[in-house]
Amino acid sequence: MSTDALAIWFREFRLPTMAAQYGELIQQAEAQNWGYRKFLAQLCEAEAVDRRERKRERLLRESGLSGGKTLASLDEAQLPAKVRRQLPTLLEGGFVDRAENVLVFGLPGRGKTHFLCAVGRELILRQGRSVGFLPTFKLVQQLLQAKKDLRLDSLLKKLDRYEVVILDDLGYVQQSREEMEVLFTFLAERYERRSVMISSNLVFSKWDQIFKDPMTTMAAVDRLVHHAIILEFDGESHRVSRSKGSS
Repeated sequence: MSTDALAIWFREFRLPTMAAQYGELIQQAEAQNWGYRKFLAQLCEAEAVDRRERKRERLLRESGLSGGKTLASLDEAQLPAKVRRQLPTLLEGGFVDRAENVLVFGLPGRGKTHFLCAVGRELILRQGRSVGFLPTFKLVQQLLQAKKDLRLDSLLKKLDRYEVVILDDLGYVQQSREEMEVLFTFLAERYERRSVMISSNLVFSKWDQIFKDPMTTMAAVDRLVHHAIILEFDGESHRVSRSKGSS
């Protein structure tokens, strides 16, 4: 079989890297007297490495994560001690396998969003996990519109493709009862199945401002806390600290 025929077959089987590199690898194999097993192993490895890289790039594009909020730009020295100790464990991703939640509390400017985005990005880059980032108000808008259009189930299934959903600024959402109901539905759907990572400037005792109804508030907190890692971001605002440093 000619090399041109092999290229056709590789493309037919959707193996673009093998199609692109087999000619060069054949020359290398002949020059170094490889056996067919080593040649095939090298060819398959090239395809696997490239496929993993393409997957990571696709997951990053689809994640909605900010390009500037990375682990490299995270000032770990400013993290509270407990958060700093917990960070390596979160980066391992075991909480995702256990469908645990990560709940991050603190006043504005403490670095909550940057922290969650950095962890989410590393879960993609290191492990190829699917992560979606959404400001809570945007998620609520999407869910409410989907409900009005009779496609709420479809949207929930789409969101379920994410192993982790990061909900940013939960405390800023002041919902009507209908909006509260769709957010609760989303959280209930993921309970013990998929992870959520939430940042909030409101402690649990004030979540009745979000969910309005005491019973719904208690049910939402119960589901989130049942399998959860809870982190508190205290101390001075990072933005205020940077402002002082530049003055």
